[in-house]
Amino acid sequence: MKLIVPAHSISDEAAHTAVAAAVARGRELGCAMNAAVVDHGGNLVAFLRASGAFLPSIAIAQDKAYTAAAFGMSTDTLCRGVSEPAVLRDGIAARPGVVLFGGGFPIVVEGQVVGGIGCSGGSEDHDRACAQAGITAIGASPGD
Repeated sequence: MKLIVPAHSISDEAAHTAVAAAVARGRELGCAMNAAVVDHGGNLVAFLRASGAFLPSIAIAQDKAYTAAAFGMSTDTLCRGVSEPAVLRDGIAARPGVVLFGGGFPIVVEGQVVGGIGCSGGSEDHDRACAQAGITAIGASPGD
């Protein structure tokens, strides 16, 4: 019986690079963005809030990152996957910290989920673009 399994997680340096790139992309798109990166277990590693970004979006960005890391898929993909039956969708959506709308992606390196990134502060399309910019900045993959 194996008692220990290795866990791969995003580094703090990569997490800080990702949130900086995400917020910079938001600036280019004309929206003040909140960006969060969590490790493979959903624990916050880095967070950046652009000046003027919506305060409620702080928690939303963190929840998107957590959801993507915990489920190993984007928040969009999860939403599509649990759309029916309604009891499944409603049950999962009722879980604390779970988000079922766009802007959260797992961070995948060499086929392993090492964390998640979540962005909030613009439209869903803006949030997705900012999260993708963060992933691209560190040379990782968004999974899915």
